[in-house]
Amino acid sequence: MHSPAVIRPNLPAMTPGAVAKVRAFEDHSLAVLPQDEIGTDHLIHAGMYARSITLPAGCHLTGALIKLATILIVSGDADVYVGGPAMELRGYNVVPASAGRKQLFIARSVVHLTMIFPTDAGTVREAEMAFTDEYERLFSNNSPNRVTITGE
Repeated sequence: MHSPAVIRPNLPAMTPGAVAKVRAFEDHSLAVLPQDEIGTDHLIHAGMYARSITLPAGCHLTGALIKLATILIVSGDADVYVGGPAMELRGYNVVPASAGRKQLFIARSVVHLTMIFPTDAGTVREAEMAFTDEYERLFSNNSPNRVTITGE
C-alpha cells in the first residue's frame, strides 16, 4: 500500500524581474540596516557539499544567486520570496531548489538552513565558486566558519 502523494514545497528558478527585486531589497538593507553576523558551517564529504547557517528570529536574508540545483533543508518558520507571493515554510522541510534563484528569507523564528549539492570540490572556496558567481559577497568571507573536509 502506497501512502498518499505529499505536496512538497519547492524553490523554482526565478524570473529576472524577481531577482532584480531581491537585489534592490539587498542593496537597500545593506545601506540602512545593521547586518547580523551569521556563521557558516561547511562540510565536504562523499562527493557532497553541505553549507549550514542559523538565522535569528526577525532576520531578513538575501541569498547569493545560485547557479545550480540544490537540496535545501529548512528547519523553523520562515517566509521565502522567489517571485509572486511569499512561500510560507513552517517546521521541518526538505526542499528541491532549482538553479537560478536569489531568494529572500524572513525568519519568523530561529531558522536553520542547510544547502546540499554534489561536488568534486576539495575546498570551501571551490565549492562556493561552483554554486555562485557572487562568492565574494558570502557571509563566509566575513563571519565565523566551521569547516569539516573528511577526504572520503
